[in-house]
Amino acid sequence: MKKALAVLIVALVLSYGLFEARRLLAGPEIIIATPADGSATSSVVVVVSGEAQNIAFLTINDSPAYTDESGHFVQLISPAPGVTVITVAAVDRFGRKASKIISLNVLNYCPAA
Repeated sequence: MKKALAVLIVALVLSYGLFEARRLLAGPEIIIATPADGSATSSVVVVVSGEAQNIAFLTINDSPAYTDESGHFVQLISPAPGVTVITVAAVDRFGRKASKIISLNVLNYCPAA
């Protein structure tokens, strides 16, 4: 009876430990909220926002980006007219990498004089 109880307690502790370590085991995760992939804009400034979890370092188009305590990031970029590719990349503390790529069509709007 005591052995069964000890085995059950050890199994519960190990299960809980694996449950808590699931994010470390999963590696970096990136979600880009805005802009939507394939969208178009005539704005000179584009807001890139989203969420990154389990990261040690984050970049947006190879420029460092920063997250808050919840993992949310917001960065302003000024893309050139035409099709622009936005790459959000992350590295976790174990060196594992993840990235998300979206494309954006920046329209060159010139109002009539």
